[in-house]
Amino acid sequence: MTRPMPRPTESELAILNVLWQQGSATVRDVYETLYRDDGGGYTTALKLLQVMHVKGLVERDDSQRAHVYRAVISKDAAQQRLMSELVERAFDGRRTDLVLHALGSGDAPNPEELRQIRELLTRLEKDCHV
Repeated sequence: MTRPMPRPTESELAILNVLWQQGSATVRDVYETLYRDDGGGYTTALKLLQVMHVKGLVERDDSQRAHVYRAVISKDAAQQRLMSELVERAFDGRRTDLVLHALGSGDAPNPEELRQIRELLTRLEKDCHV
């Protein structure tokens, strides 16, 4: 039986984004990307990656001196999981309410985003009529 992915914290999601973008990274890579300019320490990156390894969010290749970390779950799978949880917790399972809220608050979608939304709606409508 596969155990469900633990919900990553905000800091862990930032690290996962680095790993998704780079494919894999050392602690130094994560530190340089996320923490060097804002005063965070190398040990912060190290500790977070160690915790993420224990939680099963990342795999570690320790065959070299500098351990290399890689995300266990894809970005798409993580986003789907987090979105499903958000829909259930904040919108009582109603995806439509989430979409309406997302599109109706904040800045209006730009023309490219509107085009992508229309394409998705067209595709969904075709799937309903199959």
